[in-house]
Amino acid sequence: MKLHNATVLITGANRGLGLAFAREALARGARKVYAGARDPASVTLHGVEPIALDVNDPEQVAAAARLGNDVTLVINNAGIANLGGFLAEGSVDAARAQMETNFFGPLRVSQAFAPVLASHSGGAILNVLSIASWINSPMLSVYGASKSAAWALTNGLRNDLRAQGTQVLGLHMGFVDTDLTRGIDMPKSTPDEIVRRAFDALEAGADEVLADELTQQVKRGLSAEPGIYLRDARA
Repeated sequence: MKLHNATVLITGANRGLGLAFAREALARGARKVYAGARDPASVTLHGVEPIALDVNDPEQVAAAARLGNDVTLVINNAGIANLGGFLAEGSVDAARAQMETNFFGPLRVSQAFAPVLASHSGGAILNVLSIASWINSPMLSVYGASKSAAWALTNGLRNDLRAQGTQVLGLHMGFVDTDLTRGIDMPKSTPDEIVRRAFDALEAGADEVLADELTQQVKRGLSAEPGIYLRDARA
């Protein structure tokens, strides 16, 4: 999937990683970039088309698919993260909220845009995931569960959409320096670094991209004995 002349829809495009995706898509020659955000007025990047898109609102998702009937690349970037473990007070409500945005959101958007992509020779979907899909810590337990579900969704969509020629790319990464990770004292990649690696992988036809060294180490550790996922990720 090449970015040159592509028409791109990005969810959560007003800041952080979504904004970096929008900038880089334009830099690589995208013909049009739909920048989805709950408040389209918060999208200030010149050259994109802001649209109202709350991934938790089925009517807005359907409206975006009607408007964006020329889309060839969908980037499911919108996400939320609440710190805390499974036994913390309020964890059930936190789980519901994070699953709604981080799992059901990409599912809604992918369902709505799958026919649009099929009408344009397949196109591609890029899902923003995390190393928290594979490992867990008390700080990000519930968030990790939502990203594990999103990883399963990504792998399932790849199978479901293979016949129509849609490339499905899962982007795994560690901490990125955005509002989402503010207050977390860990080494972080820049959004621009992650986006460049993601788009390089997309244009190379990949199904998965491990966008930093930590993620590559974690992936190797999944098949270790004992598996890295059996340990507290803080260890």
